[in-house]
Amino acid sequence: MFKIVEKEYLSEKVVRLVIEAPLIARKRKAGHFVIIKIGDKGERIPLTISSADTEKGTITLIVQKVGVTSHKVADLNAGDEVTDVVGPLGKPTDIEYCGTVLCAGGGVGVAPLLPIVEAMKKAGNRVITVLAARSKDLIILEKEMRANSDEVIIMTDDGSYGNKGLVTEGMEEVIKREKIDLAITIGPAVMMKYTSLVTKKYNIHTYASLNSIMVDGTGMCGACRVTVGGQTKFVCVDGPEFNAHEIDFDELLMRLNGFKENEAVAYEHFQHKH
Repeated sequence: MFKIVEKEYLSEKVVRLVIEAPLIARKRKAGHFVIIKIGDKGERIPLTISSADTEKGTITLIVQKVGVTSHKVADLNAGDEVTDVVGPLGKPTDIEYCGTVLCAGGGVGVAPLLPIVEAMKKAGNRVITVLAARSKDLIILEKEMRANSDEVIIMTDDGSYGNKGLVTEGMEEVIKREKIDLAITIGPAVMMKYTSLVTKKYNIHTYASLNSIMVDGTGMCGACRVTVGGQTKFVCVDGPEFNAHEIDFDELLMRLNGFKENEAVAYEHFQHKH
């Protein structure tokens, strides 16, 4: 069992949970994730480690209420326990000095982007971060991003905060004014598809961090498979980060939608039950 020591709502449906996991906290690096489970027969879901405190022995997870399991996790409170937390999993981000790094985060994808921004800044890079959401109340971790970035640009679909427009518009504005040496994009798959098309147009090497459907997280089940550069890769062990210009995003989107009907039925049953 892993005890929750802090809980905070970042927006109506996004929760920050600080969990006691000293061994994971010591080993965790930017880009790593964990798989958690609520209850002995619960569903396993992957969550990126947003931050870790080695002295306190805690890791921070950001959870968005989407389906049944994410609602169960987000409804837990300080003092409650998570049944299983397995990690750190995946390959860590390749952190090195490369010059100017453009980081783009959409929605709850800002959470896994934060440790990468922090590490890239510590490596001596100039870091420009573009945060995007549908509206002001859905922008998360802005304060933390500003503390670790040379510049932060906010984009909202409705113009309620920052600049009105899409994340791609904010990125292109930066690309047109200065040389970008590396780009990193994390968010909904469709967002990463279009941000990658922008950077490909300007020949900027880009990494995308994928959050595909996972079961075991060790490469055995094959549920998280994606096509990268014409080859089959497993997000859990080969990723979660890949060369964005080589990812078959259309296939990824199709696989992500494969259980939508089942998820909707399960959530409806969950709502009636509770």
